[in-house]
Amino acid sequence: MDGGHGHGVAEVREAALTALGEALRATGYAFTTVTPETHRRVNARPGAKEARSLRDVFGWSRRFGPGVLEPRMLALLEQAGALADCGDGTHRSRVRFSTLGTGLYVHSAWPTSEKDAVFFGPDTYRFCALLQRVPGTFRRAVDLGCGSGAGGLSVAARSTEVVLADLNPLALEYSRVNARLNGAHAVEAVHSDLLRDVSGRFDLIMANPPYLADTDGRTYRDGGGTHGTELSVRIVRESVERLEPGGTLVLYTGAPVVDGEDLLRTALEPVCRSAPLTDVVYEELDPDVFGEELEKEPYAGVERIALVALTARRR
Repeated sequence: MDGGHGHGVAEVREAALTALGEALRATGYAFTTVTPETHRRVNARPGAKEARSLRDVFGWSRRFGPGVLEPRMLALLEQAGALADCGDGTHRSRVRFSTLGTGLYVHSAWPTSEKDAVFFGPDTYRFCALLQRVPGTFRRAVDLGCGSGAGGLSVAARSTEVVLADLNPLALEYSRVNARLNGAHAVEAVHSDLLRDVSGRFDLIMANPPYLADTDGRTYRDGGGTHGTELSVRIVRESVERLEPGGTLVLYTGAPVVDGEDLLRTALEPVCRSAPLTDVVYEELDPDVFGEELEKEPYAGVERIALVALTARRR
């Protein structure tokens, strides 16, 4: 947690972002966030450089001139420390707002090049859809590497308590804002390396961790190890002992495939065999994502990156 003065500054930022989100919602704002590569291509089109609407400013992250935002929204952006001066009389928002179902979520503006960027995109939509297919209600649920908090917040209505855990302080700020924007009350944001600084046991442990080998070391992308699988394996290994009997583990992640072999599945098989788990299901959700990564050095020899889900219950 921040010290007294820093904590107060964070509270001002969070209050401003919450008010900004509420103001956007009142306009009927809606935006579905795409992949960074699709975003780049759309913004490269002629006439797409300057914003003319709220979706251009807070969805497409385009620079905007005077008169595009009403004065109150501009003031709230400034109070949130999220107004960037482009130096030519225009500005950009450092945050985006995305809609998922009836929810509204703040996260980092495009391009998400900063090391502490908080990502929200197609993986977020798929992860939340996966969680909706998990049956039951939960006394305690935890979202590991929560980012925007969308995963944990998507099950908040059927959970007595939700813990949103992340190493990134900015992610915790945004997740607190998103809890307020989406009416989730029994939610705690905790600065933690996975479960290290989170206490107790859980009925649901969920994670949509970084799963790429990112040469820039961005927190939201770099999963560690040769091909980005290290964090996913660690999550399964460390979660087992913190699950209540009958508790559920849900992991949504990426898997590099080399010569037809899913390297993540190979790494997880001995972990799952030796753990007190039952009803273990490993499912390929999408056979081919982030194809542009294959041109980068860490992926020499990798033929595709698949999206996968592991679900299991503690005996």
